[in-house]
Amino acid sequence: MAKEKGTSLKKAGRYDASGLVEAQFEPGSRRRVLKNLLGVKTRREMDRVEQREQFRALEQLIELYGQDHRFTAADVCNIHRIWLSPIYAWAGQYRQVNLTKGDFPFAAARQVPRLMAGFERGPLRTFTPCRFGTTAKAVRAIAVVHTELILIHPFREGNGRAARLLAMLMASQAGLPLLDFGGLRGRRRKEYFAAVQAGLDRNYKPMEEIFSAVVEKALLSLKKR
Repeated sequence: MAKEKGTSLKKAGRYDASGLVEAQFEPGSRRRVLKNLLGVKTRREMDRVEQREQFRALEQLIELYGQDHRFTAADVCNIHRIWLSPIYAWAGQYRQVNLTKGDFPFAAARQVPRLMAGFERGPLRTFTPCRFGTTAKAVRAIAVVHTELILIHPFREGNGRAARLLAMLMASQAGLPLLDFGGLRGRRRKEYFAAVQAGLDRNYKPMEEIFSAVVEKALLSLKKR
């Protein structure tokens, strides 16, 4: 989870969040689980619940967003809402707290609406629908959109997974198989965050390499079936 600065990728304590309902922790959770609608108090149980809801959301989202859909900032909020609304009252709403990961600060909360509007006018308009004719061009599009969304980090929790849901929807538009991010662990996870940081300088090549590997894995898996 990113930490509060004044806590979100996946687990509490991974990042450094002050403030409102979204900054509150579930009573009895030892500040490891954000206040939620289900009364879940352990990180392990919350991980299980969030993953279950993510699978349910993906099926719904694939039905909702077709091959020719151009995504908007409102769609990004809707992706987050469809996934996490059974769990958090603030699902689909832009965060009100500042977040950091270690010494790396994500965009200030007050800037999120403006940055998301720019994200819609720029990467989302340019790269969606994700139908560019070649896998390499599709990977480039997904990498740029993913990196820019992670840098904004618009939500209190679940930014990485919401961005991966969007990547899966873009991959579907490109005619690619379902992406599997299970390999982003250990060294690869460090490389992933380094690729996010490279995006500050509009250097998307590191993220392209990561998504190329993810897509290649998905294509190989499809061939084996």
